[in-house]
Amino acid sequence: MNSFGRIFRVHIFGESHGESVGLCIDGCPAGLPLSVDDFLVDIERRKGGIQKGTTPRQESDLPIFKSGLFNGKTTGAPLMIIFENNNTRSADYEKIKAVPRPGHADFVAHKKFGGHEDHRGGGHFSGRLTVVLVAVGVISKKLLNNISVKASILEIGGETDIEKGLQKAIDAKDSIGGIIECRTSGLPIGLGEPFFDSAESLISHAVFSIPAIRAIEFGTGFAAAKMFGSEHNDAILDASGKTRTNHAGGVVGGLTNGNELVFRIAVKPTSSTPKEQQTLNTDTNKVESFSVKGRHDLCIALRVPVVLEAVTAMVLADLLMLEQKVNRIL
Repeated sequence: MNSFGRIFRVHIFGESHGESVGLCIDGCPAGLPLSVDDFLVDIERRKGGIQKGTTPRQESDLPIFKSGLFNGKTTGAPLMIIFENNNTRSADYEKIKAVPRPGHADFVAHKKFGGHEDHRGGGHFSGRLTVVLVAVGVISKKLLNNISVKASILEIGGETDIEKGLQKAIDAKDSIGGIIECRTSGLPIGLGEPFFDSAESLISHAVFSIPAIRAIEFGTGFAAAKMFGSEHNDAILDASGKTRTNHAGGVVGGLTNGNELVFRIAVKPTSSTPKEQQTLNTDTNKVESFSVKGRHDLCIALRVPVVLEAVTAMVLADLLMLEQKVNRIL
């Protein structure tokens, strides 16, 4: 549904063109210093309109604290934060209400919710809600203390030169995807559980909450299928668990092993593209040509690194709480 976590329990809400989007965290420890300034850097990293290839839609995205904060510190009560939607152009979406966009949730959402869904800007399915995930990440990173979570773009459109990859999409008058890598250092041994709640399972669950994610791989990932066992195994060097190689990506048997946690994700091209496409007109019940108008990202992947860090930190904060490690940090 719209919640994640067991002790550090996160609930998100809102729609792209609704009054606001927001979050409520139940289980945030009391006494954590928190202010608007804490959010500014990561919120700015997520914003569109700042870098080439991102949507021109601009929102101030200053967090508004509604509960759970007193005298600059969390109280231990549910922490509720909202972000107002002010720069919306809903009329852009009235023109395509009967023309579900390929690659978007328009068609399936209409079927699932019987036409009662908010279709403007993708509604609750919109990437607009990633601002909420980033906010969760800001709080989670503070709980992680000395644990570092960093994500970066490896390639855009198959090119390690980001500008070159973006230019391919510009020349084609189309959108394009990319690959993002996330690296986490400083993790203790033993976070996660065997099978269903393995560290990879929980991270993957959270990662796929980010719109436009198509694949994830840990360590050597799919390349492991071409290796010999003796080649893929990570030799243990000392009692701290340090290994000579890190083909496992920092997780063995579903548990973190103390080495760097490494995984990569594939981000699809933006579904909203000016390129002419074919789709069903639900009013006429005929397939017709159309192109998407409005304000959209040329490449969603440009804005994903900070969101990826956020959901990773969210999972790790919950796992640390399950091991009763966060209270020792605070």
